[in-house]
Amino acid sequence: MIGIGIVGLPNVGKSTLFNAITKAGAAEAANYPFCTIEPNIGMVTVPDERLDIISKIVNPQKTIYATIEFVDIAGLVKGASKGEGLGNKFLSNIRSTAAICQVVRCFDDDNIIHVNETVDPLRDIETINTELVFADLETIEKAIDKHKKLAANKNKESMELMPVLEKCKKHLEEFKLLKTLEFNDNELSLIKTYQFLTVKPIIFAANVSEEDLATGNSYVDKIKEYATIIDADVILISAKVEEELQEIEDDVEKKEYLESLGVKEAGLNRLIKSGFKLLGLQSYFTAGPKEVRAWTIKIGDTAPRAAGEIHSDFEKGFIRAKVVDYDDFIKYKGWKGAQEAGLLRLEGKEYIVKDGNLMEFLFNV
Repeated sequence: MIGIGIVGLPNVGKSTLFNAITKAGAAEAANYPFCTIEPNIGMVTVPDERLDIISKIVNPQKTIYATIEFVDIAGLVKGASKGEGLGNKFLSNIRSTAAICQVVRCFDDDNIIHVNETVDPLRDIETINTELVFADLETIEKAIDKHKKLAANKNKESMELMPVLEKCKKHLEEFKLLKTLEFNDNELSLIKTYQFLTVKPIIFAANVSEEDLATGNSYVDKIKEYATIIDADVILISAKVEEELQEIEDDVEKKEYLESLGVKEAGLNRLIKSGFKLLGLQSYFTAGPKEVRAWTIKIGDTAPRAAGEIHSDFEKGFIRAKVVDYDDFIKYKGWKGAQEAGLLRLEGKEYIVKDGNLMEFLFNV
């Protein structure tokens, strides 16, 4: 599955936000519904101050950041699960993503059309979630029809699957997202093939005016309250501000502009970082004179799996890894200082890599 799908009702700031994220201007931003028809895909650098600090110590020829993929998906309207608007295309595109970023309009502006005429973030969220629920229900009902007959004929897989499908169906019929339903590892494995939409992790990007970027507003408060119920993150962002930031080349000017709005960091940076975690990802670093680089791995990956991100031969021939924790690497000014302080250690195949580890791998070819 590809990365994070950016979704929302038409004209909530989705494509403007995507343009700012990718800095590519690839998605046409226009004040009318469905201006985004085909999904635009952009690879985005994950901001990581740790990498900058490591580079100051190592002074490499180049610094390479981790990346995450965002997909700008067509605006959704009520009835999408029945094919309304670009519903079928929307649902197909979102099914292929690993997580969902719902952009929700949290500002008033008479000059920008709202598909439902008034601004109501919870209604907008409910519209999207309802269509996702209906789509999952349709998928489940088809699966139940198929496996009911097979289970009656003592098919082992179907007999195991049916109770899980019925459990999901009951939850969805109460208009609850599957991400709020508890599953054990076996149940998750059984339903994985269906790529249910409502089981995907969610971030809400609350698109506010620049005046509300620092503190939020009553619209944002409502989203935060709902987000706690479904275990979702809420990131305050102003698509307009992010668009303007891309026009400012000087970093000092950018910083001053953000400070004038009462914030220290661009909303996009927070959104990208949150998205990275949402996908269950983390970074470890390699550091040498040629390059300092962040490598993307899953949280919980072992040292050999981490080595395999560099090259499959590293994983196959893994012997052990040299490891220094990030704080120690910085405190003692690099590999040599950390080793002299007795803080460089050798780890084997069972080692679970921690976010921010500095690593070198020893392996047989």
